[in-house]
Amino acid sequence: MKYALIGCGRIATNHIKAVLNNGLEMVAVCDILPERMQQLLEKHDLADDTSIQRYTDYRRLLAEHPDLELAAIATESGLHAQIALDCIDAGVNVIIEKPIAMSMADAEEIIRRSETRGVAVCACHQNRFNVAVQKTRRALEAGRFGTLSHGSIHVRWNRNRAYYEQAPWRGTWAQDGGCLMNQCIHGIDLLRWMMNDDAVEVYGVTRQRFHDYLEAEDLGMALIRFANGAVATVEGTTNVFPQNLEETLYLFGSTGTVKIGGKSTNNLDVWEFADQTDEDAANKGLKEQTSNVYGNGHTSLYADMIDAIRTGRRPYVDAWAGRNALEIVLAIYKSSKTGCPVKLPLKDFSSEDMKGMFGDGSLHS
Repeated sequence: MKYALIGCGRIATNHIKAVLNNGLEMVAVCDILPERMQQLLEKHDLADDTSIQRYTDYRRLLAEHPDLELAAIATESGLHAQIALDCIDAGVNVIIEKPIAMSMADAEEIIRRSETRGVAVCACHQNRFNVAVQKTRRALEAGRFGTLSHGSIHVRWNRNRAYYEQAPWRGTWAQDGGCLMNQCIHGIDLLRWMMNDDAVEVYGVTRQRFHDYLEAEDLGMALIRFANGAVATVEGTTNVFPQNLEETLYLFGSTGTVKIGGKSTNNLDVWEFADQTDEDAANKGLKEQTSNVYGNGHTSLYADMIDAIRTGRRPYVDAWAGRNALEIVLAIYKSSKTGCPVKLPLKDFSSEDMKGMFGDGSLHS
């Protein structure tokens, strides 16, 4: 399967590993900075592979590779939607790094156009493939939690000034958003997915406490109400001293309690069910080793996407998943801006509607 990577920044190495692990035929890479392409290919011993073409314009890449079957978009967030739509128009299946877009309108256009044209779209929420997450999902689908009472996600990480200085788009409303959109959206995806997606109302508060050189928030908290009566809370921040602390998901049901912990929802810290099975003893205390907070899920996500393309089914993490995670983030933003709860579905709201909420982004101005 012919593949191209668009965007060669921080997360790109995880995509290359997934490409190599799944045996894809990488025909091209693209980045506006040639040195980033070179560094990435060198890192994976691919710099001398003349079959991998290099582009600084993704539109030229699409035009010169009409037989391209799959592209991944790993650029700054504000460019995801337009690149995805151009790939869809070219008939290319696409994996979109989070967030899928920066506005509800763009996310829904990606869904509409991909369904019209029969193109598969995968939102890169790779933590759904974490071992701990998969075990929890299977228990949920088997009914072992009984009736869900509530859940919560805590993303307690650190991002210092040096991180934001690495790229001029970070912390801006147009290209990135704040801790909820960039760092916490994976956890928000897991929370909404586990709570069965039927969110109906969001009340949120955001603050900018320690990063006054950015436009966006460094702290966000929210309460989410679901149609079935369950509720959930969100806590996301990049203010934890001195380094990343945890990404933790809690689920509480009438017959089950699970805490998925670790720095990236990779451990089973609590695993308790009324109907104990032989497998439960092994699940308690499970720890999946990861080299960074991105986890190991990219390889599995790619494998699923490849199979989805070949069989014509929907990807396990489809465009709707990306849209739903984005909706919660934007609803928190809107609620914080207006001071009122926000009803879902959310219409016509964008990260850029938050301009002026906090600082002026002096770091990049």
